[in-house]
Amino acid sequence: MRLGVLTSSRADFGIYLPLLERVQKDSFFDLEVIAFGTHLSKYHGYTLAWIYEYGFEQVKTVSSLLTNDDENAIATAYGLTCLKFADFWSANKYDLVLCLGDRYEMSAAVQAGIPFNLKFAHFHGGETTLGAIDNIYRHQITLASKLHFTAAEPFSKRIGQILGTEEGVHCVGSLSLDGIKAMPIIPEIEFRNKYNIHGDFLLITFHPETVSKNRNHLYAEEMIKALAHLTDQSNLVITMPNADTMGSIFREALIKLQKNHSERVQLIENFGKENYFAAMRYCKCLLGNTSSGIIEAASFGKFVVNVGDRQKGRAQSANTINCSFNAQDIAHAMNLALEKGDYNGTNIYYRDHAVEQVIDILKTYPYEKL
Repeated sequence: MRLGVLTSSRADFGIYLPLLERVQKDSFFDLEVIAFGTHLSKYHGYTLAWIYEYGFEQVKTVSSLLTNDDENAIATAYGLTCLKFADFWSANKYDLVLCLGDRYEMSAAVQAGIPFNLKFAHFHGGETTLGAIDNIYRHQITLASKLHFTAAEPFSKRIGQILGTEEGVHCVGSLSLDGIKAMPIIPEIEFRNKYNIHGDFLLITFHPETVSKNRNHLYAEEMIKALAHLTDQSNLVITMPNADTMGSIFREALIKLQKNHSERVQLIENFGKENYFAAMRYCKCLLGNTSSGIIEAASFGKFVVNVGDRQKGRAQSANTINCSFNAQDIAHAMNLALEKGDYNGTNIYYRDHAVEQVIDILKTYPYEKL
């Protein structure tokens, strides 16, 4: 099977990774990685290099990301991505193309494939994030896809509602959690030395709310107030925002915070999956509005303070504490999370042998029905 894999960012590549490593070793598949979006941006760490470092040699690239992040730039990048992929799909043929998540770049690449009657298999469909326009892009990708691999049963049911059928919909859990119980995490002392991290620390990731985009200046101010207060209690390890509308507002605010609290604040452009999981294991708890807190933190026994509406509507495990984008509310929620200590409950996104299930389906599915 000639299998293409669309990856537009550090985030989706890390989720794919357990599957791609297995697929690459399986002679049934002829794997080709299609890298675009922030992978090709030096401003966002040029994570294309990661793909090669992990041993993937068959890689195609499509460059269409603009440096600005206002509404016009995002809409223009969407159109440019469609144009670039129109040429790409015309010149490159695949039996099946994997796509993941809800990024606007991913949606554009998939939409360009519709006239070519490409067969897409979508991961993490059916989910809801009411505070981000990604919610629309996710459902667009679902409508264009023939196979669907969901992270939890409620998402399978939602895809059935969107499509009018649950044929081709498979609940396998989150790929990023596959094999997590046996995953080798680097020793804490090695991790801390690598990133110069000292003492207790909080792991933090904030992105803009792309639905309430006009309030992002206020949200960034409240974020900085809360984080400045937290520097009195703990060290802060902060992963930088991705390429969303108004993302630069948060990025610039975090850089200013780091300058004012250089001994307490560490900014990380790209951890990579293994190092990010190490940070999750060794931190006190998580704070922000990223999907990794909702999907992955529970498997590391961590509570997460989920701020604002970006992840609103996404199913949550019992480790999640929700609060508004208000400095006082964030401080109160963080105190509650820290008082709770470790989380000992379950993760609704975890399923045993997720990768094996996906590979079995990819090999045996009756594609003539698609």
